[in-house]
Amino acid sequence: MDTALRDAYIRHHEKYFPGTDLPIAFEVAGPTAGAERVPAPKDWRCFVCDLTKVRKGRDLIFDEDSIGCRGGKFYLGYEGERFPDFNYFLSYGKPGVIEGERYKQTPEIVAELDREFAHQIPTKGKSITFKRWDHLTPEDNPDAVIFFARPEVLSGLFTLANFDQSDPNGVICPFGSGCSSIFYYPWLEQQKEDPKVVFGMFDPSARPCVPSDVLTITFPMKRFEKVVGFMEESFLITDTWEKVVKKIVRSNTLNTP
Repeated sequence: MDTALRDAYIRHHEKYFPGTDLPIAFEVAGPTAGAERVPAPKDWRCFVCDLTKVRKGRDLIFDEDSIGCRGGKFYLGYEGERFPDFNYFLSYGKPGVIEGERYKQTPEIVAELDREFAHQIPTKGKSITFKRWDHLTPEDNPDAVIFFARPEVLSGLFTLANFDQSDPNGVICPFGSGCSSIFYYPWLEQQKEDPKVVFGMFDPSARPCVPSDVLTITFPMKRFEKVVGFMEESFLITDTWEKVVKKIVRSNTLNTP
């Protein structure tokens, strides 16, 4: 990647979102030198929990064995088929067979929803590397950039995502798991000529892995490159945003688990 872009965003981030976490990025089949391979978990584990380490500066490599959640394996492209009785699992379950998460009212609704997930990401046999933005090198070519952020930062990123758009839906918020909102949908958007930004991390199953006041917004890389280019002609240079920056600085003193 262009390290000038990397460094430019770091400068902008420090100026307009001071004291907040830099985003992280992922790349399918990207460089792995210097990164840690995530071992197979001993039991069920949400993939989103491991990304806390990336946010703190550890470069991680995931493969099929690293993912301890069946949903995670599906949304990261390692499995192409749902597990048996998935329709019931996402709705009200089957007595004596499987407990339901009750995220959808009926199995039939789940079946209809699942038609939206017909596209499988071609990751079979490939690794996925996650790095914090400041760790990216010229050899990296990220697919998407993920922010874990509080409301004030989200407001800025959301508004930036719509800055050069007449379409009011420059940001989408599709229903899905936590990993679908930061990986599956953003990767699919990255394949499009005019990709959308994805708002997410509303999945109750993934919420234990993130702070109580944090959600995600994920930019397909080709979209993020454009956004970085126009940050300094946007609302970020106005007095309005300066007032928000003061709120961001105050909120940095909070440490809500």
